[in-house]
Amino acid sequence: MSVAEPRRIVLFRHAKADWPPVTDHERPLAERGRMDAPVAGRKLADTGIHLDLALCSTATRTRETWKLAVHELPERPKTVYEERIYEASPGELIALLNETSDDAQNVVLIGHNPGIHGLAEILAGPDESDARRRMARRGFPAAAFTVLAFDGSWKSLEPGVATLLDYWAPSE
Repeated sequence: MSVAEPRRIVLFRHAKADWPPVTDHERPLAERGRMDAPVAGRKLADTGIHLDLALCSTATRTRETWKLAVHELPERPKTVYEERIYEASPGELIALLNETSDDAQNVVLIGHNPGIHGLAEILAGPDESDARRRMARRGFPAAAFTVLAFDGSWKSLEPGVATLLDYWAPSE
């Protein structure tokens, strides 16, 4: 694939989680999350982006979100469960994405707030798009996602180089 084609990054926050007496890492999805995750998957399919790679946190709620959402996509991308996504800062997420092979044109990262929301803001820089205004108004609730594009290799991904193309969040 040519690096002349813009790369796409989908930043996808896990769906609504429950609060049973387990460790935070093991929290499962709540009933609302089990309903919203497939809807988010359908909305992601509607973007028309062919995802080459999914990087998913090892937390139970992110794995469950991805399992429900991916069934709505026309093709299942290669999925890598990555421990470093759990509780990662935006900088740590950029470092992880910098390791991505340039064979992957479009990547979805399924993770947690505040890292996912912060990463969307940092990568897009001072963007004034409609998607950015909607994200600023709604925040980054459970099951929300953004689509960003940038030119270059994954190693060149850094703050401010991406354009925020789309933002979706479930209705409350």
